[in-house]
Amino acid sequence: MSTPIIYIPHGSGPMPLFDEPNHHGLIQFLGNIRDDLGKPKAILVISAHWEEDIATVSSCANPEMLYDYYGFPEESYQIEYSAPGEPKLAREVVEILRQNGIEAREDENRGFDHGTFVPLKLLFPNADIPVIQLSLTNDLDPQRQIDLGKAIFELSHQNVLIIGSGLSFHNLQVLMSKDPEVYKKSEKFDDWLNQVILNTELDEKQKEKALVDWKNAEEARFAHPREEHLMPLHVCFGAALRSGKKATNIFNDTFLGTKVSGFMWQ
Repeated sequence: MSTPIIYIPHGSGPMPLFDEPNHHGLIQFLGNIRDDLGKPKAILVISAHWEEDIATVSSCANPEMLYDYYGFPEESYQIEYSAPGEPKLAREVVEILRQNGIEAREDENRGFDHGTFVPLKLLFPNADIPVIQLSLTNDLDPQRQIDLGKAIFELSHQNVLIIGSGLSFHNLQVLMSKDPEVYKKSEKFDDWLNQVILNTELDEKQKEKALVDWKNAEEARFAHPREEHLMPLHVCFGAALRSGKKATNIFNDTFLGTKVSGFMWQ
């Protein structure tokens, strides 16, 4: 069974879980796409909030919560998402990566960071599907992240849902700004991103080169002073590239005064 691959925005810290008004569009989106995803046998999340020196896969059977944010209400530190891990699948992913020439290891202690538990509580609130995470590599090299995706593509043909969890615009200094120039700049980068991902006139090699050279896009460094929230998209793109899935834009909205997109490959 072939399962979609998605790159989604996960919002600001835990706020999507508290019906925060600025997140209403995102909350509605995550609830609405649930039916399009079916019920996978497992979920693999590439979160913007986990980086390691080499590709690392969480293999804890009962992951704890990582409240990796600060300055939020007390109830933000009492959120639970009780989905199990899947150590056997984690070991398989490590082996797949190694077979593709990628250095990889397991992490038996890693819990769910908010890039994982926040969207999953909205997507799969029953927490009855096993979840593992795959880290980014902390060099944030775009080709290296795409290659991670290419290595794990076959999982999407085994009813494993691959989720890239980040934000297509992530400049914390200007989020919530009322300056119209901020939106215009974010829109320029978003337009470029959509042109690359969705443009049927570009072949896959051209798309890959453009994503590798993403820093050359208009307003790229304004959109991402540091690119960790973009790189989960690169992993998803790599997986979709190998699996032959085609992209659609599934989230095309204003978020905290900026233009943000999400994508599905199926």
